[in-house]
Amino acid sequence: MNSALMLRRFICVNASATLSSVAPSPKKKPLIFLGSPQVSVTVLEALLDASSAPNSSFEVAGIVTQPPARRDRGRKVLPSPVAQYALEKGLPSDLIFSPEKAGDEAFLSTLRDLQPELCVTAAYGNILPTKFLNIPLHGTVNIHPSLLPLYRGAAPVQRALQDGVEETGVSLAFTVRKLDAGAVIASTSFQVDDQIKAPELLSLLFSEGSKLLIRELPSIFDGSAKSKAVPQDDSKATLAPKIAPDEAWLSFDQEAFILHNKVRAFAGWPGTRAKVLVLDDKSGQQNEVELKVITTRICQSTEVLNGEQDYVTFKKGSLVFPCGGGTGLEVLEVQLPGKKAIDATAFWNGLRGQKLKKL
Repeated sequence: MNSALMLRRFICVNASATLSSVAPSPKKKPLIFLGSPQVSVTVLEALLDASSAPNSSFEVAGIVTQPPARRDRGRKVLPSPVAQYALEKGLPSDLIFSPEKAGDEAFLSTLRDLQPELCVTAAYGNILPTKFLNIPLHGTVNIHPSLLPLYRGAAPVQRALQDGVEETGVSLAFTVRKLDAGAVIASTSFQVDDQIKAPELLSLLFSEGSKLLIRELPSIFDGSAKSKAVPQDDSKATLAPKIAPDEAWLSFDQEAFILHNKVRAFAGWPGTRAKVLVLDDKSGQQNEVELKVITTRICQSTEVLNGEQDYVTFKKGSLVFPCGGGTGLEVLEVQLPGKKAIDATAFWNGLRGQKLKKL
C-alpha cells in the first residue's frame, strides 16, 4: 500500500514538473516600430536589445519604414537604413513594411492582423492617419528631438541650431492627429555646444530618446503613462518647418553669428553655400566660384582693414569673411563643386596669390 502510494505520488509530482517545464511562457506584447533614416536605427537597436532580455514583456512584431529610394552618389535604389539594419539582424522580410502612405488600406489590414499593443515612431517620415492611430491598444508614442511644445515639425534640431538655442532636448510623447501635439510622457534636456552640428546633435538626441523609451515602456504598457503624461501648452508652441534647398545660400550682409548658426544647422543637408570672386591682379581675370561652407566659427577680433570690407583674408588657418554689423566669420573648411572637402589653409594656398572677394 505504502509503496503503491509513494509510486503514485512520484508519478504525480513528475507529471506536474513535466507540465510546468513545457508550459508556454506568457505571450509577449507585440510592438510595431516605425522609422526610416540612420538616426532611427539607434532606437530600433535599443528595442531589439530590450526585447531579447529574459524578462522582456514585449517583442518587435513588425517594422514600418519608407519605401526603397535612390541614395548615395551611385543613385542606386536602396532600402531605408532602418530596413537594411532589420534585414541584417535577420528579421523576416515579410515583417518589414514600406507602404507609400501609412493610410493604405492593404497595409492597415495587415497591421490589424498583427494586433499591436503599441506603435513607436522615430523619424518615420509619413503622416499617421486616425485609422492608423486607432489600431494599437496602448496608442502610438513618438521620440521627438526637441523640448515640446518647442519646435514642432519636420526639422526641430536644424531650426533650434539655426536659432542659436543654448538648450534643447528630446521628448517622448503620445501621437495625436495634430502635429507633435500629444501629451508628453517624459523629456530630457541638454546644453548645446556652440560648435555642434545638426547630424551630431540628432544622433545624440535619438540615442538619449531611445533610453527614455526603454525606461518608460513598462508604464506605457500598464496604462499608467497616460495618466502621468503632461498635456502640451499650445500657447508656447513653436514650429520647425521643413528646410528648403534654396535656404542653403549664405548672405554676408547678415551678422556672423547668424551665418555660423546656419552652417551648423544645415550641415549634412542641404549644406550651406556661398559665392565668391577669385581675382588675378596680374592677368586681370576674375572667376566666380561656388563654395560649400562646412565648418565655421565666429571671429573674436573686430579688426577689419579699411577699404577691405569686401575681401576675404586669411588668418591663423581660417578664411575671414567680413559680415554685417562689423562682425567676421572664420571659415575653417570648404568644398569646391565635385571636389573633396579641404581645410582653409589648403584652399588659400591653392589660390597662389589671387585675391578672394565675397559676393
